[in-house]
Amino acid sequence: MAKAAAKFYGTGRRKKSIARVYMTPGKGNITINKRPIDEYFGLETLKVIVRQPLVATETDGKYDINVNVKGGGFTGQAGAVRHGIARALLEVDNEFRAILKKEGYLTRDPRMKERKKYGLKAARRAPQFSKR
Repeated sequence: MAKAAAKFYGTGRRKKSIARVYMTPGKGNITINKRPIDEYFGLETLKVIVRQPLVATETDGKYDINVNVKGGGFTGQAGAVRHGIARALLEVDNEFRAILKKEGYLTRDPRMKERKKYGLKAARRAPQFSKR
């Protein structure tokens, strides 16, 4: 189980976002880029996404979480933080693996933006066609 004053680490990724998550035993404070979670993520759904691994393993309120996240948008960042928290929880106790794996929090979402192709305006968007 957790050692006294131990620090657990997990890296999470989603789209272009990368989150570095540091967990220490504490009161359940979540800090993202030196700001509280309520201030960083405005939408309630994003806050729920971030807390999902903690709720699933019943460790909500037992660890202080400090996150550095960069790249992408808010939704991608929330997904990256969730992935990082899930990985950090594995360092805390490896018995959480079955719960987290079943919920899909350990799986890296492979979906990425498709590249733009030459001759097109975007990945698939072609220039407007006119017969005359």
